[in-house]
Amino acid sequence: MGHWLARNIVEPGKLPLLLALGAFVLTFLVTRVITRLIRAGKGPFRNIRPGGLHVHHVVPGIVLMVVGGFGAVAEGRHGFGAAVSAVLFGTGAGLVLDEFALVLHLDDVYWTEQGRKSVEVVVMTAALVALVLSGFLPFGVNELTPDELQNRTILVTNFVVNFLVSLIALLKGKPRIFVVGCVVPLVALIGAVRLARPGSPWARRFYRRRPRALRRARARADRHDARWAAVRNRLHDLLAGAPDR
Repeated sequence: MGHWLARNIVEPGKLPLLLALGAFVLTFLVTRVITRLIRAGKGPFRNIRPGGLHVHHVVPGIVLMVVGGFGAVAEGRHGFGAAVSAVLFGTGAGLVLDEFALVLHLDDVYWTEQGRKSVEVVVMTAALVALVLSGFLPFGVNELTPDELQNRTILVTNFVVNFLVSLIALLKGKPRIFVVGCVVPLVALIGAVRLARPGSPWARRFYRRRPRALRRARARADRHDARWAAVRNRLHDLLAGAPDR
């Protein structure tokens, strides 16, 4: 295990990324435990209200991200300073993205249905960082050979093609596939060739005169939502607590 860690994480300079990911996930889990205790009125924790102003944890999160981000730029990928900066950045990112829905809606939607967006963004972020840590690079760059990486034309063409495929998936109303597809192009390709979600920009533009395709898209979206929405919501509730009804 030590040899694998040294060879695949430490030597390539990925240790700060691993520390940031660990701090990010741990901060999110600890924060959710504390907020659920506050919500239930248990334990010693309370909301921070200096002068009656509720200070959301996104505020210290932003501070930690700024400090950690600038520290990481100054320190590079090796050394104790880089490790500390990575932990600070990961901790701040965990605090900020835990309240992503609040920032998006500019309203305190933490314990509402809209608040589920925060959990989804955290899970997606952790998954993407884990993929990069495992050796995946955006838009399939990791799939190129060293010789192909030296060829600027091949590199740019590969990047542009994979980006456009991912963009088609996004236009078809599949933001999750777009995000993952930016790192794993095969996922974006699957999303790009399948039917668009009804109401997506792609469906509004290309399905207006294709009622059969629109009916198929609606039927497929209904089946997908019926199959996965309840599972996704149960996972969200398990991680972060159920929203107010």
